Amino acid sequence: MSGNTFGHVFRVTTFGESHGGGLGVVVDGCPAGHPFPHARIAAQMARRRPGQGKLTSARQEADAVQVYSGLEPESGRTTGTPIMMMVGNSDARSHHYDDLAALYRPSHADYTYDARYGLRAVAGGGRASARETVGRVAAGALAEDLLAALHGVEIVAWVASVGDVELREVDEATLTRAQVDGHAVRCPEGHVAEAMTEVIDAARKQGDTVGGVVRCVVRGVPAGWGAPVFDKLTADLAKAMMSLPASRGFEVGDGFAATKLRGSTHNDPFYKDPASGKVRTTTNHSGGIQGGISNGEAIRLSVAFKPVATIFQPQQTVNRAGEAVTFQARGRHDPCVLPRAVPMVEAMAALVLCDHMLRARLATMDGLRR
Repeated sequence: MSGNTFGHVFRVTTFGESHGGGLGVVVDGCPAGHPFPHARIAAQMARRRPGQGKLTSARQEADAVQVYSGLEPESGRTTGTPIMMMVGNSDARSHHYDDLAALYRPSHADYTYDARYGLRAVAGGGRASARETVGRVAAGALAEDLLAALHGVEIVAWVASVGDVELREVDEATLTRAQVDGHAVRCPEGHVAEAMTEVIDAARKQGDTVGGVVRCVVRGVPAGWGAPVFDKLTADLAKAMMSLPASRGFEVGDGFAATKLRGSTHNDPFYKDPASGKVRTTTNHSGGIQGGISNGEAIRLSVAFKPVATIFQPQQTVNRAGEAVTFQARGRHDPCVLPRAVPMVEAMAALVLCDHMLRARLATMDGLRR
């Protein structure tokens, strides 16, 4: 099975299954000499893990990262060689899936994996499980630390909508993760967060699920990251976000709302900032990316997530023999992926930007050599 590696210079390969012995990631291309960010990785893993309350799966996993290679023992700095990080699975209950081996769950990867490979991991969905993102979040925290150290980049994502409840206003220039994490649903506005929580809890009590949107802002990215034509920053961000489990839509800047504007309104006029001497834009409808290359303004993006496919209501489907059957799922699953998707979106943004940062540096070095 291919398709498990992402990136060009900063390359990550995730491995493991939801109900296997463990999951992890191999990071290749991390520069040597960087202090390994144990605390940052642990913090992001804690935000991603299950068992955070009634809004998430009840599965209990510590998700403590073990590093097996790529660090100098004495200093704890990266050596420039592949870094392997792994967490164990300690609370998998594979027997919850015994009744599903012969049938296809609606909107899951059961049928499509069978069609593609002739077999599938029944317990937990295997590689199709959102638990695969353990490796992405660990690698993304490392990438984020590099971005912060070298360019002061800040990445903050938050839940912008759940069902029909939407957060309309947020100060993207000052928003912090502490504000986002002030509420379990990871919406920074108290009364909106409470309304979102009520929607999720209502769906949970009905044995149902609900979707929504995560928004993300990246501050501090300099102008000049990205490349034409197929390696545009927008294209790589889109691929990264759409590779996340349950993702169904992606926008940069004004996104689909831009289709309702005219060019005279959507265009971002340039000016020279007298304080910094840099070229800036008076508005940011483009979301910090023009022509697939960063323009120095904040990168603004959104990712839409569908309702979790596992619901606890009777459903109609077919088995592997094509016979109609009725089944009802059991086990432990998120009623809404949004709260735990926040660090996943941040991780994928960091992986894309770190890769493009290193690619830009290599291109500059190659130009100097010539």
